[in-house]
Amino acid sequence: MLANLKNIFKVQDLRNKVLFTVAMIVLYRLGAHLPVPGIDVAALSSLKQTAETSGILGFLSLFSGGALTNFAIFALGIMPYISASIIMQILGVVIPKLEEWQNQGAVGQRKITQWTRYVTIGIAILQSTGLAYLFHNGGAGLRGGNTTGLDLVPNFDIWHVLLIVLTLTTGTALLMWMGELVTQRGIGNGMSLLIFASVVAGLPNQFGLIKANGGWSAVVFVLAGYLVILVAIVFVEQGQRRIPVQFAKRVVGRRMYGGQSTYIPLKVNQSGVIPIIFASSVLYLPQLLSFVLPDSGWGASLRDWIDSNLVTPNSPIHMLVFGLLIIGFAYFYTAITFDPVKQADTLRKQGGFIPGIRPGPQTERYLAKVLSRITLPGALFIAAVALIPSFLLTTYLPGTTVQFTGISILIAVGVALETMKQVDSQLMMRNYEGFLK
Repeated sequence: MLANLKNIFKVQDLRNKVLFTVAMIVLYRLGAHLPVPGIDVAALSSLKQTAETSGILGFLSLFSGGALTNFAIFALGIMPYISASIIMQILGVVIPKLEEWQNQGAVGQRKITQWTRYVTIGIAILQSTGLAYLFHNGGAGLRGGNTTGLDLVPNFDIWHVLLIVLTLTTGTALLMWMGELVTQRGIGNGMSLLIFASVVAGLPNQFGLIKANGGWSAVVFVLAGYLVILVAIVFVEQGQRRIPVQFAKRVVGRRMYGGQSTYIPLKVNQSGVIPIIFASSVLYLPQLLSFVLPDSGWGASLRDWIDSNLVTPNSPIHMLVFGLLIIGFAYFYTAITFDPVKQADTLRKQGGFIPGIRPGPQTERYLAKVLSRITLPGALFIAAVALIPSFLLTTYLPGTTVQFTGISILIAVGVALETMKQVDSQLMMRNYEGFLK
């Protein structure tokens, strides 16, 4: 294994790609600790304590690798870009112009990428403005921590707010540029690697919280559970249903084309971690809306019910609603990313067919049936990964608030597998032995 890993640094082109990727990740982590100008740095410690006990702040901080609780220039992380990409994918189903661009190949993809950047900047401006107002008011609504008197923006005027908004938005744009650079000149998908770095950077702090509440025995127990989940994720992520496809023979001039056999790979977890992100956002929406409710009477009662049932990880209502949302979004996102009608039409135009299935509507119905069947176990699996670790930790280690451990493992393993596959393919192209068997 180590000998095969050494092969990476024997190839100059591959070595340069790996070193460039590592350099970009180091710069990203450095920017995650540089605070925004115009804030009270001494008040950041109280914000970090709030993040350890507040569900919604912990969710927002998960994908920034702690940059949010540092109020750093990369506090927004890459989430505005992810949100913009998801919005553009969904709009591609309902807006004919976007659908036309999707069918134009590389030219259309460049147009979609450019508009995704514009949407990212718009989302970053809105989120950075909201953060400036939120942290000026002592993190109002981020219950679970002592935020009394907390004001990260003491000089709250139009110029300081504009400076904070400009800094955070520029940080998001810089991260977007760095991610695209890694994709072009480095190894792996740049945006995914930045998220991977954010998630992995938060793991030591999570294990520190576990040790503080349960000791070393709890750390060993959680590590063993992590290993079991890791093996299960690798097994499911690699699982796919291969639908055989044959191409009819055709004669063009004096040459015969076709007659080949291939397959359509349908992954068990076709949607990845996107359903969990969608479901988490929707589940915390009631908590966000509860911030504007009255502090007494029915407002206080409704807020307490939301905190006890929708936010608490070991609450039966939380587990039921969260699980159903994940399954629903898994089917929704899979339907967006894989269109049986388009796939069947492409096969028909290329002269391909599924053995025993007629081209056209029958192929379309067959693909839709298979896709719906394999999506269910994949959706149930990611729901279990998202729910079970948090449930066990909050049940057997009360007082420990470890944010989204299942999501962290799923993201880390998924990105690591894809990156290792790219490195392995680069080694195989240069006649070196890969390290993936």
